[in-house]
Amino acid sequence: MPLADVGSSLDRFLRAAETFFENLAAVDWLAMAVALAMWTVMLLARGHAWTNALRASYPDTEVRELRVQASFMAGAGINAIIPARAGDAAKIFLAKQSVPGASYPAIAASFAVLTPFDTSLGLIVLVYALTLGLLPEAPEIPELPAFEIAFWADNPELLVLTLTILGICAIALFAFLARHVERLWQKLKQGVAILRSPKRYFREVFAWQFAGWLARFAAFWFFLEAFGIGGSLQNVGLLMAVQAIATTLPFTPGGAGAQQALLVATLDGPTRVAVLSFSVGQQIAVAALAVVLGFLSLLLVFRITDWRGLIRRSRAAVDGEPDAEPERSGASP
Repeated sequence: MPLADVGSSLDRFLRAAETFFENLAAVDWLAMAVALAMWTVMLLARGHAWTNALRASYPDTEVRELRVQASFMAGAGINAIIPARAGDAAKIFLAKQSVPGASYPAIAASFAVLTPFDTSLGLIVLVYALTLGLLPEAPEIPELPAFEIAFWADNPELLVLTLTILGICAIALFAFLARHVERLWQKLKQGVAILRSPKRYFREVFAWQFAGWLARFAAFWFFLEAFGIGGSLQNVGLLMAVQAIATTLPFTPGGAGAQQALLVATLDGPTRVAVLSFSVGQQIAVAALAVVLGFLSLLLVFRITDWRGLIRRSRAAVDGEPDAEPERSGASP
């Protein structure tokens, strides 16, 4: 995305934020409190689903739910303020520290167990967005020149030599990587162990994710009520579609700016000011809740105050560099 587009999105978000703060008095704070409570329930349900996936991966190890939930909350809090999903690495890093004997590939794979449900719901939202005309038309595929093979036809000896060299290199690379890939594959299989028991997966992961989705739906309903837009199946469906599209490209935290532009263009009935106030207000409320829950989890459960250092160590560890214990409150830098 060009820098000008990012700047334009942030500018729209800041102007919408100004509109929101000018209309704070009109917010129904009881409905807002219910919406935030439902959002917290959604996060806890998803965290519990992840805990169950880890317990299936490490049946002989104590997997403490408090620490896994805290890892999940911390990652969500970091994602709320830093783009490009920086919090996901922190989730994996903290969870690995919380499960004795765990490996990063297995922890990452266990988190991917949540993907089938999210993908299914994402496709439904995408179809709904298509029916609303929210997605742009696909660009025309340019005519590409065909691959020129006349050179190889005129030089068959060079072709045979080239293919032989490539074949030898491929065999050597396979022999070098086979042992390492096998170990990695075993760890990845360990992370998705719960998928080998479909009944357990649907009972302990899918069902909890569905409960979380219902809580998210309810949260959006009450957010709409809090800002006077009005909760309805159509409005909630539209909001979920817009958020899914706006966060597809995480160049700004939470898709700031893109959501406001899409909602203003698609939400019929309310005034532009009302839509802007709702959109940015809901976004700020959710981000603030995620940050509070995330940083309380870091402080109370992991005793971490240096969240920037945590992000650096998380990225280094997940990328394969030697991992370090998280810095704790009072520790020297």
